Amino acid sequence: MPVPTPFHSRTAALNHNLGWKDWAGYFAVTSYETTPEREYNAIRQAAGLLDVSPLFKYRVSGRDARRLVDRVVTRDMNKVQVGQVAYTNWCDAEGKVIDDGTVQRLGDDVYRWTAAEPNLRWITMNATGLDVRIEDVSEKTAALALQGPTSRAILAACAEADTDVASLRYFRLTRARIAGVPVEISRTGYTGDLGYEIWVDAASAEPVWDALMAAGAPWDITPIGLLALDMARIEAGLILLDVDYVGAKKALTGSQRYSPYEIGLGRLVHLDKAPFVGQAALRREVARGPARQLVGLAVDWDDLERLHDEAGLPPQLPATASRLSVPVWDGEQQVGKATSSTWSPTLKKLIALATVSTNVSAPGTDLDMDFTIDHQRKRVGVTVTALPFFDPPRKRE
Repeated sequence: MPVPTPFHSRTAALNHNLGWKDWAGYFAVTSYETTPEREYNAIRQAAGLLDVSPLFKYRVSGRDARRLVDRVVTRDMNKVQVGQVAYTNWCDAEGKVIDDGTVQRLGDDVYRWTAAEPNLRWITMNATGLDVRIEDVSEKTAALALQGPTSRAILAACAEADTDVASLRYFRLTRARIAGVPVEISRTGYTGDLGYEIWVDAASAEPVWDALMAAGAPWDITPIGLLALDMARIEAGLILLDVDYVGAKKALTGSQRYSPYEIGLGRLVHLDKAPFVGQAALRREVARGPARQLVGLAVDWDDLERLHDEAGLPPQLPATASRLSVPVWDGEQQVGKATSSTWSPTLKKLIALATVSTNVSAPGTDLDMDFTIDHQRKRVGVTVTALPFFDPPRKRE
């Protein structure tokens, strides 16, 4: 049975659709209305407010805190300064990804580590011999994601006057007060747009929600659920654990185990840094080259229209993103699978994230993807596209 997040009293009162799902043991809103259309539009045209408290959060502190983080993750943590946030992944000894998340450097020897799934045991196992303290602060720390082009103006309107939100750089962190409550604001998110995440003590969470909603009213702030988030993150080319890849600890077959290079995270691997878990295996993979790649797929609209016409139907656009894995073909040979797909209202395209064989991963390659029309499995033409699909300059400016 899921339990409420620290913001549940606020989200439940607004959830007219009564749409809920279990996210890491917490109640999470899927959509506040019958469709996520308005919530999605808030992300891309105004601002959406999302409760992300169910994320797992770990506080790592002590003299060897940096050494521990650097030993586990693939990025060089010596290059991460106080007040900086690093998106990274961590692997098992065979170089297969266990999970991905962010590491925020809060102080010289203090880090906050976020993850999609429980990782406390893995982090603790790798702390042997180090002077470090590891705390699970998941229940103590509430979090909100404020995402969209008006998010900066909203934060500036409700943060204390001495907090210069406008100058906060991409993937940086600052301390502030909202409604008199101490918070930490990071310029991060999972939408591929201008956005921030607000981290607050769980016992003081509700006034922060209220202040953001009140300050955001002139800028059309809208509470958003996970369905709208799913559409936005696919446009941004952002992968999701257990959907676009399987964590190495849960994989049942070799094909379910992915290296960072196979899921678009190769840029986060710093092979020349101090030893880390999986380093030797990843060096071997670089030498031989990964067998598969994460790519974007753009569906051929004319082909989709033709298939519907043959079935005597008008083209039907999905109202929500799909997490149903379907085969991808090069002629009669299956060369991969599409794992997440959505209609993009911004791009006016049906798009998908897929993992395909490296030899067919070049942008512009024409392939086919399984697609169901009137309960019949068909194949629709797709074109390999570079990721992300959507990458507005305001995200980094």
